[in-house]
Formats: sequence, structure tokens, C-alpha cells
Amino acid sequence: MIVERCEHPDWLSNAYLLADGPGGHGVLVDSNGLTAELEEHAHREAIEITHVLCTHGHPDHVVDIEEVARRVGAPLLAHPDTAVAADERMDDGTVLQSGELTIRALATPGHCHDHLALVVDETHCVTADVLFRGTVGGTSGPDGDLAELKHSILEVLLALDPETIVLPGHRESTTIGAERATNPFIRAWLDGEGLTELPCRVSGEDATLLLWAPDYDGGHKALVRLGSGRETIVGGSRVER
Repeated sequence: MIVERCEHPDWLSNAYLLADGPGGHGVLVDSNGLTAELEEHAHREAIEITHVLCTHGHPDHVVDIEEVARRVGAPLLAHPDTAVAADERMDDGTVLQSGELTIRALATPGHCHDHLALVVDETHCVTADVLFRGTVGGTSGPDGDLAELKHSILEVLLALDPETIVLPGHRESTTIGAERATNPFIRAWLDGEGLTELPCRVSGEDATLLLWAPDYDGGHKALVRLGSGRETIVGGSRVER
């Protein structure tokens, strides 16, 4: 299988070309404004793009995605609640065929309600903004939900084969097995590793720091308990330790 990735230099968001081989068929996944290089690669390798797929509707993943679909002449598929002009809906259990590739959509809410992961040939999984190398997605957005995120990771993604290659929404790839073994958030949720109960402030308000861990951008992410009692995952820049 061909896997090509382009990463935005500022947002660090990924877009992907996944194909069954030169002269075959493939899909584009998400759009960070730099998909022209993926389209050029497909053209050079005589790959026919059959679908453009959207994992979720956050701005750094849907830059001009409708135009990308028009340009390559393929239908745009997205979760029915994603605010893009999709040609077809895609939700939990949707199965697509692109040449020899079989793509299965999994509902993975938590970072946002409309979030989907895409399992490709049962060997790769586009996890987008739920699971990254060494970290997980934040839940502090308007439709973020920590309980949903934990279910999506621990019950849905970790149920995949440990050798499954993870293609995240930001930065480099990893595997399901590697994240089970070393991801600080997963280790904390499974075995309590690294959990603390330290006072902190989040956006100027008193809170409790439960976990402090590296993030994909070189900064940190934190699991915190807010004054209201709600637990959530926030960017480290919002935390005063």
C-alpha cells in the first residue's frame, strides 16, 4: 500500500494519500491546504482518486476540502454532523472500496462529536485527532468529552491489532501496540501510571493537575480536574503549575 503524508508547517496537521499501488486507486484523507503535492504524487503514479474523506470538521483539517474533491473529481465523504458540503455521509460502520483498498469508518468521538477513524485493510488506521504518537486529543473544545475520548481510545482503537500502524492527524506515525505500552495517557488510564493530585490553575482558575505529559508540538498536554469537578485534557500553555 502507498501511504503519502503532507504536514502543514505551522499547524502540524496531516493530510494523506492512501492507495493500493502505482496505476491503481486511492483516497485523499483530510485537507490542510497542501494537498496539491499529494494530488501531484497520485498523478505521477497514475493513481485514480476515488474518494476524498474527512475525519472531522476542525479548521486545520478541512482547508478547501470541497474544492479538493471537485478538483480530483471524487465524492467527498464526511460524518453527517461535519460542517462541510459532503456528497455522501460516512459514519460508524461505513465500508468503502477503493480499488483493492477496504476502508472501514469507526466512530471515535471525544475530541469532537463528529470524529471518525479510518481503518484501511486492517493494517493501518487514520486516528486523526484522537490518538497521536505519545499523546491524545484535547477535550476542552465546545463538544469535547473526556469519557467519550477514553472509550474511543481504550475500547475502540486499542481493540485493533497491536501491529496496526497509526496515521495521526498531527506529526509522525506510530502503532497501536506502541501507544498501549508507552503513551502516558493510556498508561495512566489503564494502570494509574503517572497520576498526581497537585494544585494548579487552568486559564486563571483553581484546578487539580492529574497528569502532565509531552504533546506532539514539543509542548505539553495536561489531564486536569476543574473546580467544577469536571475532568478534561487541555494544552499545557493553559496550565499554571
